[in-house]
Amino acid sequence: MRAVARDPQGASLEPRDRAIADYAWKLTREPDAMVETDLAPLRAAGLTDDAILWLAEVVAYFNYVNRLADGLGVRLEPGKWDPLEEHP
Repeated sequence: MRAVARDPQGASLEPRDRAIADYAWKLTREPDAMVETDLAPLRAAGLTDDAILWLAEVVAYFNYVNRLADGLGVRLEPGKWDPLEEHP
């Protein structure tokens, strides 16, 4: 998970996970550039339309919550887990 958090595009992933990570990355970083063909790798990796819808909802929800928190200046409480920090 840390590898994905640090470098989502360069992390070594299985093909299904790569398709999911690439889709989530693009939807997060370039939502206005999303097109129907962005779904093809997900379908090729075996995701159903219901699974793709769920994926889009989860990515959109996390983007919403993070943007809302950022917009209000909310930061992680001390001691909360951050995937980019090293933990024993």
